[in-house]
Amino acid sequence: MATPAEKITQKSKGLTFRRYKEGDHKPQGWKESIFQASWSHKCPTYVHRTPPCQGSCPSGEDIRGWLGIVRGMEKPPAGTTWQEYAFQRLTNANPLPAIMGRVCPAPCQKGCNRNTVDDFVGINAVEQFIGDTALKNGYKLAPPGPDTGKKVAIIGGGPAGLSAAYQLRRKGHACVIFDDHEKLGGMMLYGIPGYRVPRDTLQGEIQRILDLGVETRLNTRVGRDVSVEQLEKEFDAVLWALGCKKGRGLPVPGWENTPNCISGVDFLSEFNQQRKHAVPKRVIVVGGGDTSIDVASVARRLGYSFISEDQVKNFGHDNVSEGSEIGYVAHDAAVLGVREGAQVTLTSLFPIDQMTAAEHEIQDAMREGVDIQAGVMPVEILKNNQGLATGLKMCKCTVDKKGIPSPIAGTEYVIEADMIVSAIGQFGDLGEGLDALNNGRGFIDSDPFYQVKGRKGHFVAGDIIRPHLLTTAIGHGAVVANTIDRYFQQSEQVKRPKVDVHHFNLLAKLHEAELAPEEFVAEALEDLRGTHAAKFAVHNYEDRAAFEIISPQGLFLGHFNQVARNLRQEIHISADEVLGHFSERMIGLTDEGAITEAKRCMSCGLCFECDNCVVFCPQEAVKRTPKKEATTGRYVYTEYSRCIGCHICADVCPTGYISMGLGE
Repeated sequence: MATPAEKITQKSKGLTFRRYKEGDHKPQGWKESIFQASWSHKCPTYVHRTPPCQGSCPSGEDIRGWLGIVRGMEKPPAGTTWQEYAFQRLTNANPLPAIMGRVCPAPCQKGCNRNTVDDFVGINAVEQFIGDTALKNGYKLAPPGPDTGKKVAIIGGGPAGLSAAYQLRRKGHACVIFDDHEKLGGMMLYGIPGYRVPRDTLQGEIQRILDLGVETRLNTRVGRDVSVEQLEKEFDAVLWALGCKKGRGLPVPGWENTPNCISGVDFLSEFNQQRKHAVPKRVIVVGGGDTSIDVASVARRLGYSFISEDQVKNFGHDNVSEGSEIGYVAHDAAVLGVREGAQVTLTSLFPIDQMTAAEHEIQDAMREGVDIQAGVMPVEILKNNQGLATGLKMCKCTVDKKGIPSPIAGTEYVIEADMIVSAIGQFGDLGEGLDALNNGRGFIDSDPFYQVKGRKGHFVAGDIIRPHLLTTAIGHGAVVANTIDRYFQQSEQVKRPKVDVHHFNLLAKLHEAELAPEEFVAEALEDLRGTHAAKFAVHNYEDRAAFEIISPQGLFLGHFNQVARNLRQEIHISADEVLGHFSERMIGLTDEGAITEAKRCMSCGLCFECDNCVVFCPQEAVKRTPKKEATTGRYVYTEYSRCIGCHICADVCPTGYISMGLGE
């Protein structure tokens, strides 16, 4: 128990503080002075750092921020529900939360510090909840900024183009999206099956962006229908967000010009445009990433049909609504009566536990009857007299650190096949008038600010730079929007922060809570020394979020109990049930479930108001900020006239928000 203040006062009467004892005449080194057993001359300061979930998020979401809102730690402004406030915070970075909450492989969860206690926070599940709730309740995105008179052509309506359009409209710039398809969505619509990305959900999130005043020119291919020169005359800037719509073939003999050998990108595009209704009996998919899993899973759902594609169409599937719950081939008794499950084999260079596809997607595929053969590489396509592939010669392999496989002699074997799908990579379609943009490898070269090298006023984002995650493309959209905005202002591009994500902004929060610092007027102050009590600044707070990510070593993990994850429910399909099953597999969290899961967040790097520092301070130096002055990030303060530098408050701070930073 701390010594009462009145006793401290009585004991100190008549005493004088002395820095040195009698006989002290040699100076001490700073290390000896600062670090002595359990106390130091340093006093606490409050330091904001980035949690690893945000540092791992390619779209740069303020994950800790919106989890804090869901759990009730950060209160919304008057007149706003916590659900809508969480949506507003999340969509500062990502305007497509309902989709990303379903399909993002969640590097944030792998980076979550909670993994050192029990298991990661279900960030994706809470994100899906926020996105679905927003659509259900009709929440709107932040409105466009004042019109700047500038106009941007965005080539490609996928995640990068949509994200950039949203961020550019927030800055007041007009946008027109060009896309060579009938609908926007890019790989989200044409590259991922509807049971993973529900079409009504996707269209709802896209429409919110269009409602900001984004124009579209669909069924228009730039380079053929519109020239680059025409774009340069009509628009102030051009953003290339083409995506990668061409798949790489297998680098083995027999692949080229074989009719029943197809890329994974083409396979999924045909399926998602309702042009593929069945597969042959034996299908091999070569890959190991998410695309290969989607191909294999779709093939198992389509099944092997005893009737022709033309006969399948006669059953009326093309008339079924794309937003239909069961999809266009599901549960049609007439067609399913002449189908059986296709034999689908997926091969991977890497062992199953090292495949790049999301772990739960791999497990679902195996449960649904996909035969995964790992640690093997293709050697040759085997063909019949008609030039059709009949099998794929494989062998076991080893893979070096650069990902280059080497065959193991004497391990060759053959998998029989009626169709072979290559899902080993993608590149951009840069023909028909776009050859000048091609770097020779099917991509567009970019500088660190996503400016096209050697082409003033041209910018680039998304997979066409380097194929990666959908959420990465969304992050590109936000960064390139800032680059274009600075280009319009004729401002020099400034170096991006080391931790380049959306951060909690204490000053913005203080303004929102009507607690903003007073205006600083130097002339009105007689003396600028000793300003610790002045109201024109936020004292004893340091923001290192742009430079530091807090590790589990910076936390007091002993504060946290083991709490099981509140899992969203998933419909697991067996191999016997998968044929024709195109319903969504994920069931989102309820309000209560989202709150429960969000409370597992450890709020790494930001105070979550646990009171440990107040309770354990032996000098009663750490105090709660008065309620009328308190807000997120300003829950406690230190009375430094009482502090003895014992650093107990820093030791017991669960989130690492307190550092011994103030000295003599």
